[in-house]
Amino acid sequence: MGAATFLQGRLVRRAASLVLALGLWFLPVPAGLTAQSWHLFAIFIATIFAVVAGALPILTASLIGAGAAVLSGTLLPAKAWEGFANGTILLIVSAFLVARAVVKCGLGKRLGYLVVSLFGRSTLGLGYSIFILDAVIAPAFPSNTARSGVLYPVIYSLAQSGGSRPEDGTQKRLGSYLMFCGMASLCLSSGLWLTAMAGNALGVEIARNFGLTITFGSWLVASSVPTLAAFALLPLLLYKIIPPEVKATLDAPPAARQALREMGGLSRDEKWVTGIFVGMVGLWALSGTLHLDSTAVAFLGLGVLLATDVLTLKDIAQEGDVLATFIWFAVLYTLSSQLNELGFMGFLGEQIARGLVGIPWPAVYVVLIVLYVLMHYLFVSQTAHVLALLGVFLDVGAKVGVPVAPLAFGLLFASNYFAVITPQGSSANVIFAGSGYLTQGELYKLGGLVTAFMLVIFLVVGTPWLMLVTR
Repeated sequence: MGAATFLQGRLVRRAASLVLALGLWFLPVPAGLTAQSWHLFAIFIATIFAVVAGALPILTASLIGAGAAVLSGTLLPAKAWEGFANGTILLIVSAFLVARAVVKCGLGKRLGYLVVSLFGRSTLGLGYSIFILDAVIAPAFPSNTARSGVLYPVIYSLAQSGGSRPEDGTQKRLGSYLMFCGMASLCLSSGLWLTAMAGNALGVEIARNFGLTITFGSWLVASSVPTLAAFALLPLLLYKIIPPEVKATLDAPPAARQALREMGGLSRDEKWVTGIFVGMVGLWALSGTLHLDSTAVAFLGLGVLLATDVLTLKDIAQEGDVLATFIWFAVLYTLSSQLNELGFMGFLGEQIARGLVGIPWPAVYVVLIVLYVLMHYLFVSQTAHVLALLGVFLDVGAKVGVPVAPLAFGLLFASNYFAVITPQGSSANVIFAGSGYLTQGELYKLGGLVTAFMLVIFLVVGTPWLMLVTR
């Protein structure tokens, strides 16, 4: 009876997704939009709804959405498959495989023991250590996706060494908590430093058009109070809403130190992986200065791992989740990018703006930031969101009398912390979302809760601070 009820519910949700797509498709096209952009919106929303409602897995929904977009004539094939050649997406795939090498050679276990020996008296301590590590390295990384390739192997190794594995149903032991800590820390640290996310610099240039000059120092002053407040509270919040089964680990640090002694010196493969990994991190950190392509760095590192037999083609063949993640993210990235390119995002922003005329500016300030955050459900790129909507929202705020500086900083910080709102909300999320430690439903639920929490922090704590420091 239970199985029959489950199947019936899933069929209802699938039917609802189809009805949503067809209902939107056959509605009159709003003035100011083309039929192409409206029909793509119908496909995209129905695809996301199917995932959120549990009607279809994200890979299945994405494949159906892509097929429907091309076969209906909404997108040309060349446009629909652009995401599969996107450098950021290829970087994610490479990061998955490099992380596998870190674990396979034993270096991951060694790193896990080392972190546990320092912070492992509690799982909460491990959570805070992830946030601290990410905040420290963030200013040297203009790509939070590249930074995810640094954090993920460490977190994955911590979970594995703690006996938490999705394949045997023990992901709740501590892996689920640590994985989401990694996702949340990336979006927060990206907002702390001007140089921690590529979209920040673009946002600064857009703000310059409104007479606001933002430097590395002024960004850090403005971001420090709300971001550090969120850093202090978020690991504890996650500890409450996704409580790890293992909490107190008083015996873990001495046991980890003993395990390190038993492991002895680095093996041949560990030395290779250490050298390659450090080299990749160094080149990623210097990519902005030396004008290096981050994906090319990842490809080179992966190629050397294969050349040294640390990784083999058999290892890669066993990574089925990597292919699935590559496909669904490439598809959703493309659909979102095409919505923006076809003018839908700008149209939506302007419609919202018209409804705010005549409202007192403090209320407009709050409404603009809340709407800006919520609209990230339609984006698969922080940078695309900034390019599409930041200028529109700043223009609306300026016209109704909202002080430009606090609004600009509020929107720029939101461009980072809203990244966790969906598993596809940032390319930095994808490697964690594909780990198997959290279901798609859990990722959407946790993403919504954590984004709402950070929105409150940045409005309640951040707004008075911004009004003070931007006078």
